[in-house]
Amino acid sequence: MEPMLSQDVAPKSVPGAAIAGADTADPFLPLELLELELSLEGFSGGDAGFCEAVRKAAAAVRGDFLFDLPAEGLISDCRRLAVLRIPEGDTRMRTLFAALDEDGAEIRVLQPGEETEHLLRFADAFVDLLQRMPARPKGAA
Repeated sequence: MEPMLSQDVAPKSVPGAAIAGADTADPFLPLELLELELSLEGFSGGDAGFCEAVRKAAAAVRGDFLFDLPAEGLISDCRRLAVLRIPEGDTRMRTLFAALDEDGAEIRVLQPGEETEHLLRFADAFVDLLQRMPARPKGAA
């Protein structure tokens, strides 16, 4: 049975507690989100390891790391922000954000919401552009 994600602030010892902006229409934490959160638990801190930790976590759930950017001023308590997509069911992908806190010590996973709406639109445009690009043959420069 999958754990339920409450709208209340959950204690840090509960897996998935750092996942913010939960979709209230679905009270269950999807397995992929829980796996992503658990994959990020081993993060040892710092800007240098942030991208690598998020890339590995995305790969662990068969997701895609799209890009990261400095995020000071974009989102509260956030130094860097990574955008990734993880599978949601068999054919859909869900866009999520991984935020490195201002201290550079912890990564929290954010679902799109009011605070990240502009970033979600940018990420969607980025994905649309990638999908329109012609595939290059293997070995092409």
